[in-house]
Amino acid sequence: MSNTPSQGTLLGHPKGLFLLFGTELWERFSYYAMRAILVLYLVDKVQGQGGNGLGWTEQDAISLYGTFTMLVYLTPLIGGWLADNHLGQRKSILIGGFLMAMGQFTLAMPHGWFPGQENAVFYTGLALLICGNGMFKPNISTMVGDLYQEGDHRRDGAFTIFYMGINIGAFLSGILVASAYNSFGYTEMVNGQEVFVKNYQAGFAAAGVGMLLSLLIQLTFAKKLLGDIGTVPVAKLKANQGQKDEGQTGPLTKVERDRIKVIFILGLFTIVFWAGFEQAGGLMNIYADKFTDRFVGAFEVPTAWFQSINAFFIVIFAPVFASLWIKLGEKEPTSPVKFALGLFLLGLGFLFMVGASLQIAGGDAKASLWWLVGAYLFHTLGELCLSPVGLSMVTKLAPVKLASLFMGLWFFFTGLANYVAGFVGSLIGVHGGGEEFMSACTAKAITDAAELAACVDAAKEAAMVDKSLSIFGGLVITGVVSAVVLYLMSDKLIDWMHGAEDAHPQTEEEALDEEMDVIGSHEAMPESKS
Repeated sequence: MSNTPSQGTLLGHPKGLFLLFGTELWERFSYYAMRAILVLYLVDKVQGQGGNGLGWTEQDAISLYGTFTMLVYLTPLIGGWLADNHLGQRKSILIGGFLMAMGQFTLAMPHGWFPGQENAVFYTGLALLICGNGMFKPNISTMVGDLYQEGDHRRDGAFTIFYMGINIGAFLSGILVASAYNSFGYTEMVNGQEVFVKNYQAGFAAAGVGMLLSLLIQLTFAKKLLGDIGTVPVAKLKANQGQKDEGQTGPLTKVERDRIKVIFILGLFTIVFWAGFEQAGGLMNIYADKFTDRFVGAFEVPTAWFQSINAFFIVIFAPVFASLWIKLGEKEPTSPVKFALGLFLLGLGFLFMVGASLQIAGGDAKASLWWLVGAYLFHTLGELCLSPVGLSMVTKLAPVKLASLFMGLWFFFTGLANYVAGFVGSLIGVHGGGEEFMSACTAKAITDAAELAACVDAAKEAAMVDKSLSIFGGLVITGVVSAVVLYLMSDKLIDWMHGAEDAHPQTEEEALDEEMDVIGSHEAMPESKS
């Protein structure tokens, strides 16, 4: 580890921890703010027709969202390699942060600046975000571990604090981005009626400001509070210290082969879980916007606020779950059983969405917002059950000489899950642009242009509700059946782990720190503690 100047402590931890906390908080704010409005922006009507978006179909928008989030999970593998071998973490973070800020501000450019080139500008912004995320994400958490000497008991607590920064940033994102696009919205006349237009470009600009704050914090305080940490590539440090890779040689043993089986089996189930969970930013986001009664009294809850619910529930329930597993002691479920419970809770969450669709099918114009809140609650509880299994299990099960390969494979599973999520969510889309609905409305002898457009929109939305009922029902069945299958396999998986589950912390305090640490495994890179 590099030496860092003594700058005192805060809450018992090096002040550099809170520098990294603030850097990650605003970067996560930036990412989740963009994520909260990406699909909404794509499906919003084009300028002059009552919107400020790109006018894509729901099918194309959710499909694009799935591809984007897949790449968000895969590019950090490249960024981590570049940092370790050539750039160092600090330089990679600055490069990544700059690219992401540029990406957000590219998305924020008004359509009038590049008439006819809106899609090209949009794809450029996404490409910058993907590349920037790849440089930033794998390196910031790595530096948290480098603040502490090997064996420092404060290290696990540091990751707990760091993960709270992640969730605070995610929680603030939906609230503040909604304030931005509503505050800078405007009205325009469409078919003789005044329509309020949400300014999604202002939302992307707010996300860009968050990224600039993250960069500013790094540029201002990093040298003072981090010293030389992250300035020299890991490969160069090892070469200077005469270190060599200590990986094993020779063929895989039976124990290693069995453990690899467990990784692949859990990898398949993790695709199922995240493919359902990641409907949050796509299908469920559109559902909240189009088919949910978001009024609480006279106040209409902004759609983007729903994207903050998961982070809110994480902050509330993570300590509860961490304490629960510890108090259960020897009765604590094994990791595969926790994973199965996570899948079961995922399925139960989508049962709420089935209820929402049935409410509309029963004659209500829109579904209650509490269906969505219930779905997000159970999905979050499922995530908290699953988190100790994911990356932490790979670190325990992968052979030493193949550890990096299998960590990359695990992120590939997660990225593939996001792509599958986009495919599943896109099934709500109306194929062929809805020409059949135009024909049906024309057959009703509707001649007024405004009435004809309203008829077509209503018919398309009715078809989408029917499709969403099928999708949510399918996700309920998939989650529950997967949970049952995995539960029935759990004893065999434990056998194949050959004792990897048996290494437990010595004290209750250490156990609690470990459980809180893995809560953030969905957002942090596993190498962060090396």
